Amino acid sequence: MSTIKIKLVKSPIGKVPKHRKTIKALGFKKLNQVIEKNDTPQIRGMLKQVDYMIEVVE
Repeated sequence: MSTIKIKLVKSPIGKVPKHRKTIKALGFKKLNQVIEKNDTPQIRGMLKQVDYMIEVVE
């Protein structure tokens, strides 16, 4: 299965509570952290919801 690297570029402080929970569920703990996840439709949906706070690193 392919993987995708994601970087948190904006802070979730003051954002919609549902989006803050999505960031936490993805596994982010701090700003500018890069994590690697399996490229599944579920993860893609989570990324689409919070696309204004993250950056996909290729």
